[in-house]
Amino acid sequence: MLFISSVSAFAQDQYEIKGLVTDTAASYKMVNSTITLLKAKDSTLVKFTRATADGSFSLSNLSPGKFILLLSYPGYADFVEDFQLDSTKKTRDFGQMNMTLKATILKGVIIKGNIAAIKIKGDTTEFNAAAYKIQPNSKVEDLLKQLPGITVDKNGKITAQGQAVNKVLVDGEEFFGDDPTLVTKNLRGDMVDKVQLYDKKSDQATFTGIDDGQKTKTINIQLKEDKKNGYFGKVDAGAGTEKFYQGQGMFNAFKGKKKFSAYGTFGNTGKTGLGWEDNDKYAGSQMEVSEDGGMMFYSGGGDDGLDSFDGRYNGRGIPLTKSGGVHFDNKWNKDKETINTNYKIGSIDVDGTNTNLTQNNIPGEAYNTTVKGKFSNRMFRQKLDGTYSINLDSNSTLKVSIDGTLKDSNKADESDAISIRDDQTRLNTSYNKSSTDGNQRALNASAFYTQKLKKKGRTFSLRLSQALNENKSTGFLFSDNQFFDEKGNPSTQETVDQYKTNNSTSSAFNSNLTYTEPLSKALSLILNYGLGINKGVSDRKSFNKAGDGSYSVLDAEFSNGFELNQLSNQGGVMFNLKKDKSVVTFGTKISDVKFEQFNKYTNNTYKRNFTNWNPQLSYRYNFSQMTSFRINYNGNTRQPGIDQLQPLKVNTDPLNIVEGNPELRPSFNNGINIGYNSYKVMSGQSIYIGANYGFNSNPITNSIITDATGKSTSQSINLPGKTPVNYGLYFYLGRKIKLFDMNIGLNGNTSGSTNYSLVNKELNTTKSNSYSGQLSLSKYKEKGYSLSVSAGPTYNTSEASLQKQRSNNGWGTKAEANFYINLPGKIEIGTDGDYEYRAKTQTFNQDFERFIWNASISKKFFKEENLKLTASANDLLNQNVGFDRSSNNNRITQSSYTTIKRYFMLSLIWDFNKMGGSAPKP
Repeated sequence: MLFISSVSAFAQDQYEIKGLVTDTAASYKMVNSTITLLKAKDSTLVKFTRATADGSFSLSNLSPGKFILLLSYPGYADFVEDFQLDSTKKTRDFGQMNMTLKATILKGVIIKGNIAAIKIKGDTTEFNAAAYKIQPNSKVEDLLKQLPGITVDKNGKITAQGQAVNKVLVDGEEFFGDDPTLVTKNLRGDMVDKVQLYDKKSDQATFTGIDDGQKTKTINIQLKEDKKNGYFGKVDAGAGTEKFYQGQGMFNAFKGKKKFSAYGTFGNTGKTGLGWEDNDKYAGSQMEVSEDGGMMFYSGGGDDGLDSFDGRYNGRGIPLTKSGGVHFDNKWNKDKETINTNYKIGSIDVDGTNTNLTQNNIPGEAYNTTVKGKFSNRMFRQKLDGTYSINLDSNSTLKVSIDGTLKDSNKADESDAISIRDDQTRLNTSYNKSSTDGNQRALNASAFYTQKLKKKGRTFSLRLSQALNENKSTGFLFSDNQFFDEKGNPSTQETVDQYKTNNSTSSAFNSNLTYTEPLSKALSLILNYGLGINKGVSDRKSFNKAGDGSYSVLDAEFSNGFELNQLSNQGGVMFNLKKDKSVVTFGTKISDVKFEQFNKYTNNTYKRNFTNWNPQLSYRYNFSQMTSFRINYNGNTRQPGIDQLQPLKVNTDPLNIVEGNPELRPSFNNGINIGYNSYKVMSGQSIYIGANYGFNSNPITNSIITDATGKSTSQSINLPGKTPVNYGLYFYLGRKIKLFDMNIGLNGNTSGSTNYSLVNKELNTTKSNSYSGQLSLSKYKEKGYSLSVSAGPTYNTSEASLQKQRSNNGWGTKAEANFYINLPGKIEIGTDGDYEYRAKTQTFNQDFERFIWNASISKKFFKEENLKLTASANDLLNQNVGFDRSSNNNRITQSSYTTIKRYFMLSLIWDFNKMGGSAPKP
């Protein structure tokens, strides 16, 4: 082996290239010009270097083959030449190569636009917007659709190199923060100079240069310098049948490094303007202990069953949304100081109906429950945030962020339920009506200080954060439940009529001190220490109705009040090894947590001291700048939540009662993630393969006891000896078909889990699996047409060991297509369709099928084509039906609900633009 390696190395040393780079007149040596060597077969990067002070360059240790030599220098046309190295010609001396200014007529220079359009700078892929053509008044979204390896769906979601893009920046700064579509659907495409695609690292990793595994696929939109002065925007308004309407307006004023923007939206067509992921904006309602021991409080009614509306619209019901905001960012003092601030205000109202059919599996039998209900939810929210950064000197920086949120919500639900035994006799019936009014006040502040020390790689950083949260809610609950004997005759009845209040406050302080020390050129040590101080107070009361009709009689059984105090100390040791193309990070974090809860109603104190362990291991191999493999392992101790240990007794649903278990012990979660990513610029080929596997030791699961009346009591328990698992596997292959100038993509996905629970003291094993595949084709022709089609099968399985004969296995199909064409007379016709089919199963004996077909026709006016009149139709076939199937423990549920159906709309869009002059003062 040693002899073979030596021969191979010796052979490769014989193959090399060299040359001298000058300008056309041979009067200037092109120092630092970029020399890139690509494989001729697939245009993958082999090596690159820069010209020396005298303009010369050389690349050695090459293998024989066919190559492309690319020379580039700012302001000059790219120089490209094909050549070959073989046994007869091991060295290629290009001699003097003259480059020509772009402003000069090119003579004898070969330029390939597809190469000039893309450059690779380290981990960043940069697209030159000038190499792509878009129509007048097109948006950034239209430009992104043309870039190889990037796709944009009809909702604006961006996928790049097989991965979702969750952040879009403008000149490196956030633009309204949490809604990328505000950039892609509103900023003009002709303002863009460069589009940069990269994995944005955390502040900590960016500072130290040591990868901590926290990355976000990011697109940065760099604007042209002459497009940073002036103003632009658009106004969009439409009215339709069935009382549907929508409107949007946006104004942007840029002056150098100052950017001011404002927008407003309203409508009831489901376009909420909340971005793709809105959970962080309208958080849920719960209280728990986090994996690292931190105590977490969230807004709303919590576990008393009267949760406040979280503000999310997931397609259920008819929404009415109103939102607006302003943005400002600026850089000054030679870019040493920056500020970025946003204010958002909005409301959402959602009304609708739903029907749930649930199969409840218990040993030896099953019963079905049908619930029909209606809901009316509302939320009003304001949020102000700001970030200020300053470079104190060449080695130290300070970044301060603060945000505040005000929320008010209202939620009302009403439902009727009936449960039927296998012999079709009634088991129980239930009528429930509840309403909740809640509000939340939240304030978060953080400071991040970094300091580079004298020795290269030695750094110090400190992060401090403080969070304050106040939640208040009040609500009414009425519940009437009727139970029946084995013959279906009425036996007993339970009624609840109460007024409930919930008041809670929390304060959480966290700090993290990190020190990095280079042990060698390849190995670095990372030490960190964190202190957490968390305090909280919660007071929840239930009042029964008095004789005078007022709710003034305290029900202590369904009330509680407690104070929580927690002190946590966390330390960590990590090592980072960079060797050639490999990067290895390994180490662990350990936290000691002291937890104390005082029950103000019983005067009992509950103390819990525990240690959390969080080992980490990651390995990354970079085959090239655009191809890499990674594998990560994370382990963490999972502590039981407060509601599992000592919950408030719930009477919202007497058919499903929850009990606490103070004897719960922690479980330990293990997670493994594997990923392979490859992208070839010239062919536009993307390959992404991802896999994950997780397993849990000493798991916390549910023990459910269901009696003869259908009433269930659940309690969290440990189930040693059983190991719940979950897995996932995903692959994506995409490339450009040059013959048809078309993009093709193929992806497949499989995921599943095995979970355990006890049902009437018998072990129930639930296994669920999902399989899907999809083939997609797309083509875009400037000023011509746009076409995309995707389709593929799905297969889902869900089985419970207690009722193996009642599986929920079934096939399905999903397909999407859209087509837009430009006709003479500035007319555009577009149509899109969304098809879904799910076959019947043993549990649910009806097929589900729907085809949602939309169409539109537009006419543009004026020379600038900046006024557009559009007539559109939503759901032409009126088939949009809300539908979903899911499984949880021993229950399988099928849901149907109100959703937006057919309507016709006429809308007018006006784009205005005055860039290049002096921008008005905002």
